[in-house]
Amino acid sequence: MFVRCCRNKLNQSAYFIQRFSSTLVVAEHDNQKLIPVTLNAITAANQIGGDVTCLVAGTQCAKVAEECSQIQGVKKVLLADNEAFKGFLPESVSPVVLAAQKQFNFSHIIAGSSAISKNLIPRVAAKLDVSPISDITGVKDPDTFIRLIYAGNAVQTLKSLDSLKLITVRSTAFEAAESGGNGTTENAPEVSISNTLSEFVSQELSKSDRPDLASARSVISGGRGMKNGENFQLLYDLAEKMNAAVGASRAAVDAGYVPNDLQVGQTGKIVAPDLYIAVGISGAIQHLAGMKDSKVIVAINKDPEAPIFQVADYGIVMDLFKAIPEMTSLLDKK
Repeated sequence: MFVRCCRNKLNQSAYFIQRFSSTLVVAEHDNQKLIPVTLNAITAANQIGGDVTCLVAGTQCAKVAEECSQIQGVKKVLLADNEAFKGFLPESVSPVVLAAQKQFNFSHIIAGSSAISKNLIPRVAAKLDVSPISDITGVKDPDTFIRLIYAGNAVQTLKSLDSLKLITVRSTAFEAAESGGNGTTENAPEVSISNTLSEFVSQELSKSDRPDLASARSVISGGRGMKNGENFQLLYDLAEKMNAAVGASRAAVDAGYVPNDLQVGQTGKIVAPDLYIAVGISGAIQHLAGMKDSKVIVAINKDPEAPIFQVADYGIVMDLFKAIPEMTSLLDKK
């Protein structure tokens, strides 16, 4: 009888933890529409349980708030529209996150893993004196999360004792949340923003007809074996035929072959497309951490001992300067 009573108390305790979980998802967007990583973060928030609120902070971004309110699982959207949020600088955005936390007392604050969130979440965590939990790949319960460590070579199950959890979510580990919700929208708490630490000057956006690297179903990446930036045109030509995105290893980026927004890896973008073609990439651990969750991996390298072949589903031991033109030519015939 005593054991049964204890079990009932434990079950009731678990129920109340689940019942009173509440999550704030910091939405990323371009002031016109949501960036896909936010949809993955909302899925993670729904797995935690409880009410899900989204914070949309930007400039003339009412459209984004409306889109966010229609995502399944989102109960409420907080809209913070202010010129001060131009460029999404963490020094400007963090005060409104802190104000929202003070007013609503969320149990979790979540964002998709990106350059913006990697700036914002640690800053908010420091202000609130809690430890951030980065790049989770799974949710076991509201306090326990799964993440990869040692460049993806080990899986860690982490239980946080903090009353507030600040989390970034690896987008490739969670499905994108779908539309079909009916959340409400209200203004975020008003806060005085005085950012004297940083200033948004400008941004240069590269335009391409190819899919976005982070969300493409097919990705072709080049490494140091490409020898120079001009040779990446071979990959661009092949990508056009396959409707694929083009990526690069850190070695290729560091050598100046391509800009760093194409970098795939632990210190670049994490991708998990249906097809990943690694061209002239040896297979350093840091690169594998960013693409080894791809469904099918094809490696092209003239060195049969290259580590990339250990994770590849298909390998082509061949000079890339012969293999890529042949592949492009075959696609031309179709």
